[in-house]
Amino acid sequence: MGDMGAQAGEALGPARLDVDSDGVRLAVYVSGPPDAPPLILVHGYPDSARVWEALRCELDARFRVIAYDVRGMGASGAPRRRAGYRLAQLARDLHAVADATCGARPFHLVAHDWGSIQCWEAVTDPAGAARAASRIASFTSISGPCLDHVFRARMSLSQSLKSWYIAFFHLPLVPQLVWRLGGAALWPWWLRKTEGVHAARDPDQLRNCINGLQLYRANFIARARRPRERRSRVPVQFIVPRFDRYVTPALSENVAQWLGRYRREVIDAPHWAVLRDAPLIAARVERFIAWTARDTQTAAQPAPCTNDAHGPDATPECHLPEST
Repeated sequence: MGDMGAQAGEALGPARLDVDSDGVRLAVYVSGPPDAPPLILVHGYPDSARVWEALRCELDARFRVIAYDVRGMGASGAPRRRAGYRLAQLARDLHAVADATCGARPFHLVAHDWGSIQCWEAVTDPAGAARAASRIASFTSISGPCLDHVFRARMSLSQSLKSWYIAFFHLPLVPQLVWRLGGAALWPWWLRKTEGVHAARDPDQLRNCINGLQLYRANFIARARRPRERRSRVPVQFIVPRFDRYVTPALSENVAQWLGRYRREVIDAPHWAVLRDAPLIAARVERFIAWTARDTQTAAQPAPCTNDAHGPDATPECHLPEST
């Protein structure tokens, strides 16, 4: 449970509290009206909860916005062993944060990159299917596929080439050396040159980079060797950046057999759209939440998939299970 003696954050910033998850302390940041619908944000690699600051500003007037530093990153504690980064444990972290900040209330979930990968574990866990369906009101996945879905399909040559860094991250010692010898310090420059993003320096960047390597090492090979059948009853929205340098749009295609109600929207944005295009992401999240909040009869019809925020180049899709 959380240490509800929440520490004040920066002036007018989110409140800080600590949540224990199986012996690891998670740093959690909360803002917005206490009685507003809860919305949990889960960041990817090599970020911390700081990556959500722009999106938080867009949403916390209407939502109780909750973000946390994934274990090993930001101000959160780190497990001693690689097994502490496995997907099942990361899913338990999400539920620990939700229990401490939302109580029994359902919450909306938005995740990016590795945050999205780990949240797929929570929304597709067959042992917790009923819990997920009752607690997670919606899930917006940005540039982070379900690894089981990925490895049960044929991977394209394009995606294989984009994924070169995954093999690099499995090398002993070399990735850590690259990050320590300047890679972490140059990260804001890399985002600016490749994503067009002017990101503030994260004081925990080196720690994020080093510890976060365990996310890859604890999960990729196991899932590639033995992908599981993973289904979800949680309403899902894919936000698919068309110009993603790391995740091709194809990874979120042909997934209807695993999902119930879902939407898929392609936007003209890079991988770190959560930094560059926070207003657009916020608008898509709010529209999806409104769709899922409709009563059963209304929700049985696809919501209008307009291109209001991004013109004719956006290609949203709406899908419903055949039984609906």
